[in-house]
Amino acid sequence: MTITIVLLCIVGLVLLIALGKINAFVAFLLISVVAGVLLGMPLADIPKSIEKGMGDTLGSLVIILCFGAMLGKLLAESGAAEKLAAALMQAFGPRYIQWAMVVAGFVIGIPLFYGIGFVLLVPLIFSVAYQYKLPAIYIGLPMLSALSVTHGFLPPHPSPTALVVQFDANMGQTLLYGLAVAIPTIIIAGPLFARTLTGIVSRPLQAFAATTPAANPPGTANSFFTALLPVLLLMLAAGYPFLTGLPFQRVMALLGQPSIVMLLAVAYATYSLGLKQGRTMPQIMAIYADAVKDISMILLIIGASGALKQVLTDSGASLAIAEQLQHVALPPLVLGWLMAAIIRACVGSATVAGLTTAGLIAPLLQQTHTNPNLMVLAVGAGSLMFSHVNDSGFWLFKEYFNVSVKDTLRSWSVMEALVGGLGLVGVLLLDLFV
Repeated sequence: MTITIVLLCIVGLVLLIALGKINAFVAFLLISVVAGVLLGMPLADIPKSIEKGMGDTLGSLVIILCFGAMLGKLLAESGAAEKLAAALMQAFGPRYIQWAMVVAGFVIGIPLFYGIGFVLLVPLIFSVAYQYKLPAIYIGLPMLSALSVTHGFLPPHPSPTALVVQFDANMGQTLLYGLAVAIPTIIIAGPLFARTLTGIVSRPLQAFAATTPAANPPGTANSFFTALLPVLLLMLAAGYPFLTGLPFQRVMALLGQPSIVMLLAVAYATYSLGLKQGRTMPQIMAIYADAVKDISMILLIIGASGALKQVLTDSGASLAIAEQLQHVALPPLVLGWLMAAIIRACVGSATVAGLTTAGLIAPLLQQTHTNPNLMVLAVGAGSLMFSHVNDSGFWLFKEYFNVSVKDTLRSWSVMEALVGGLGLVGVLLLDLFV
């Protein structure tokens, strides 16, 4: 019954948005209330759950998304994004630009959370698309597939790292196995699949297109350093604790927080791409204000998707679904993947799907002596399946790339399904040899 209610709510959400033409923010809130009532939550608790879901989701993302939009807008307005695009195009050429995007997404995706990587890379995607008249989804989806795979499969991302701990797996072996699965998965779900989507018309956010050519553009080195500064800071903060004996460990712990990193990156960009290039402070602040206005509705939609996720979690729906699946007669790796995939489809959060599955599959893991490193990857792959209207990543892609719900399902959702399905295939093949 729980699965039926959740599926009905998801169908209702799709109908409200696609057929009813209701704003996604409003539709999410309506369905969240309906879901809470149908799942038997105390009526007084439903608003609290909605508020908590929005707060938790936006609390971790709003600073990153706002600063990311500011940085992206300044990169575009200053001419730095054009410099980046030109350098990539010169190095790889139009024929291999997809592979340049894949490499960038994979390298940047390893140390970064998905949301941060997305907002940092989107301006680069759009800059290449605008400057060289290439389809944005054709060049963008390969990069985002690399980001998604690193988010779901590879430590040190939160979900796979937590799974490593819960399954008592080996971090190094999991990373090596994950790389073996990740590379072919990215190739198929990214560049190869994106070649089938050239017919999708995407009009990306104008926020990342320079309105007029920059009069005094920055140099290529300055452009690359400013754009990659968040990545460099996060990598430095991640590796610093392992360099024993060095001072300022607590300071580095502070500077390694994503919100602080983005603040520092925007502060540096204000000088390197703004003041240094002859812009006044009021002009720079006007650019930042426009950037935040451009993503305001995106923030509301993402927050509302978090509200629905929280209602489904607080109502016990995710746990009930997992318990029903626990007795299905399947090989442990396939069962772990399936549990995570179904919870992801119902709840919309890859992290919630992975961690919920972990608590229920761990006893079976010990009984069957299944390789824990492979189980981390199987659950991680399952947690990426079935991204649709209840997933904040779905709405990030839709709103930034400015495509319809139908085309988002055709591109983003299918890409995520390929990532999850190919991930399971790779895990099962590895299981034959390790």
